[in-house]
Amino acid sequence: MFLYMYWYGYIIIIPGILFALWAQIRVSTTFAKYDKVQSRSNWTASDLSRMLLERNGCAVVVQPTKGKLTDNYNPKTGVLSLSEATYNSSSVAALGVAAHEVGHAVQHEEGYFLLKLRSFIVPAVNFATYLAIPLVIIGVLLEWLVVAAPTIGSVFISLGIICYSLATVFSLITLPVELNASRRAKKMLLETGVLEEDEVKQVGKVLNAAAMTYFASLLVSLLYFLRFLLIVGQFRRRD
Repeated sequence: MFLYMYWYGYIIIIPGILFALWAQIRVSTTFAKYDKVQSRSNWTASDLSRMLLERNGCAVVVQPTKGKLTDNYNPKTGVLSLSEATYNSSSVAALGVAAHEVGHAVQHEEGYFLLKLRSFIVPAVNFATYLAIPLVIIGVLLEWLVVAAPTIGSVFISLGIICYSLATVFSLITLPVELNASRRAKKMLLETGVLEEDEVKQVGKVLNAAAMTYFASLLVSLLYFLRFLLIVGQFRRRD
């Protein structure tokens, strides 16, 4: 029975993995397509980032980082990192990605609640994911071996499930944070006139493709959580 649940558990997450692969391919191909389209303004992504940051009162350092599509904003250090493929590029795709990261910096500057919440729970999520499985194992063993302690065992199992669920909660919070940063990016690009309306539509395609990776991450997290619940439920049966 356990072997059946083991393979059944992996079958459950296959759709999520396939969706995640498709999303990753889509964002790569969409970025590559619009990375070949040079903006009419000829702003580089690094210069655009600094201009938008100054315009929004953000004291943030802009620096290059290795890799492709490794662009990120770190609210703890106040550093906005643009990948080598983006930093000196003036393509529509590069400007869109840079503006998106500036969107995160503006969120931080304004105290955007969901960004603050995501940053706050990161340590708890990292710690809880290590505790989840040991807590469930302890709880199941207590239910099996200690006749007088089924309630205590259930408490440990419940705590393990809560810990495991935090990864899904993190993905759920991340999605609106990313969508909001993309909306801010398109608005800033239009308001400043760096890109024209048709170029902003192209940026939208790049950012929408990137957003699909976060939808995929949430789906995968939900399916892993479902698999976890099924395996825990199977262990608790006393056939």
